[in-house]
Amino acid sequence: MAGYRKKRERELKSQIGHVETVKKIEAVGKKLEGKGRTILIVLIAVAVVAAGALFLFRRSARKADEARAAMGAALKIQDAKVSATPEPGSTDPTYPTEKERAEKAIVAFQDVANRFGEPYHTNALYFIAVNRLVTERPKGLSELDGLTKNGDVSIATLAKYALAQAKEADGDLAGAGALYADLVKVNNPLVSADTANIALANVLNKQGKKQEASDILFKIASDGRVAKDAEGLPKQPTGTSRAAADKLQKIDPDRYAQLPPEPPPPGGPMGGPGGGLPIG
Repeated sequence: MAGYRKKRERELKSQIGHVETVKKIEAVGKKLEGKGRTILIVLIAVAVVAAGALFLFRRSARKADEARAAMGAALKIQDAKVSATPEPGSTDPTYPTEKERAEKAIVAFQDVANRFGEPYHTNALYFIAVNRLVTERPKGLSELDGLTKNGDVSIATLAKYALAQAKEADGDLAGAGALYADLVKVNNPLVSADTANIALANVLNKQGKKQEASDILFKIASDGRVAKDAEGLPKQPTGTSRAAADKLQKIDPDRYAQLPPEPPPPGGPMGGPGGGLPIG
């Protein structure tokens, strides 16, 4: 009987992982050692704790569903069309100005931040900061700057990219360039090193550093055109590689002409000489 009780206790620990509850069961078991009620007590404990765990799981699932629904509703506002005249017959929200849309979005995202835990809370704070760039730009910039130091690497990366774009738009090229350079080092999938480098090249070009910008773009575009797959066959250039080539063609046509040709598309002819297939 004692051996059976211990087996049930081990199963309880494995299935529930509820350490404090297990300790209480062990204490009760020792007091009732050798008595026929031991098995019954353990089985009742398992049932009670399992029922509690199931309740918490369902409650957690419902809460997550609520959070996703609230976040979706807020995003729908943020992505709503801005138009003085709503589209006839459309049930989608429409706002007369970007400022009004941003204000409504902030309210919706703030509701998410107030009601739900992570990751919804921090995600909502990011979208609030982005929308504040429209309603209260200095405050939005400050909030984004704070989020660049967030422990969530994804949020910190997105915040840094949004802040860099905002600084670039405001003419703070040095500040934007420093942020883009940091993103190149991080090389997060959300903002890859190549994506950040293209943005950095754009800033360098605006600063009159055409050669540095050209070098960055040439490498991205060239690497994309000569890349091979695992079997040694040419890979098609990525969208980022094509974007770099497109940008290079605009700022430095002579350097663009030095790019290796694009590999032919599967089953198709090779693009034009020197520059490959035309972009945009």
